[in-house]
Amino acid sequence: MTDIDLTSSAAARVAAIAAKQGKPAILRLAVEGGGCSGFQYRFGLADAVEADDIAVERDGVTLVVDDVSIDLVRGSAVDFVSDLGGKAFKVTNPNATAGCGCGTSFSI
Repeated sequence: MTDIDLTSSAAARVAAIAAKQGKPAILRLAVEGGGCSGFQYRFGLADAVEADDIAVERDGVTLVVDDVSIDLVRGSAVDFVSDLGGKAFKVTNPNATAGCGCGTSFSI
């Protein structure tokens, strides 16, 4: 099992955002305490891959997760979805036992 996966849809969106902002195509996923279910996902473009990051690559885009957050998202997939709720990055996390309606927080 891979530690984490990045879908081609998410990779394409990261590449487009990074190109527009003139930054490297590196998406950082972090897990923080908070949110309505206990933990929440935080996304942002990164300037570089850090030494303790877990990194996966798809279509020239790199997804990085720090060594603490990876334990909470191991086996997950990061996707980019467009639906009635809008456009957003979405984490499908097999470790989550509960989540919130907006999909941005979870508990384990």
